[in-house]
Amino acid sequence: MQPDPKPLALAILDDETVIGRVKQGETALFEIVMRRYNQRLYRIIRSILGSDSDVEDVLQEAYLKAYSHLDQFEGRSSFATWLTKIAVYEAMARARRGRRFQPLEVTVGDDETSVVELRSSVPDPEQSAARHELMRLIEEAVDHLPDTFREVFVMREIEQMNQAETAECLGLKEETVKTRLHRARGHIESYLLNRAGQGIRSAYAFGNSRCTRMVTVVLQEIAGGRSEG
Repeated sequence: MQPDPKPLALAILDDETVIGRVKQGETALFEIVMRRYNQRLYRIIRSILGSDSDVEDVLQEAYLKAYSHLDQFEGRSSFATWLTKIAVYEAMARARRGRRFQPLEVTVGDDETSVVELRSSVPDPEQSAARHELMRLIEEAVDHLPDTFREVFVMREIEQMNQAETAECLGLKEETVKTRLHRARGHIESYLLNRAGQGIRSAYAFGNSRCTRMVTVVLQEIAGGRSEG
């Protein structure tokens, strides 16, 4: 019987250790990396598709493809970068099929840090309403960015990925990433960034129930042999 990964402290096991153990047969440990990167990949996939439609399907396919090709992960870049690239390619393919994507030299970024954990106190009704409105404005402003600007903005500003990793994942030059980020900021900073502050990092939350559902579905698919091929 494989060990249950839940008791393991996620901060203790690095990605490479987890993946090494998954390759050795402890497939249940794949849950650790899914929970670690669900938020990030959700945000990036959504930035490419331009809406919430199909995001969970693409996220599931990305995880299954990553799992079935773990033998191809050689550690030349971080696991986070490798996984992000897979998610980007899956999202771009889905966007093209839906005729929502105009191919350029676009791409996404990656970061070696874990997913941002949302923390909140219990606000009063007025604070709660204000926060909800702020998040609505953030998401609306980002959604209205041109596709190639939105992808870079989500990676660099919301996910806090660095410029080099963003460029690597998207197949762009670092200068191109820098330029697109600058232009994206120009579209929205006058009415949004100055008001949002650090709150912008809580946009597009992939909450507990959705995170758990994604983990459950992918692990069931893996157990059923769906990831093969």
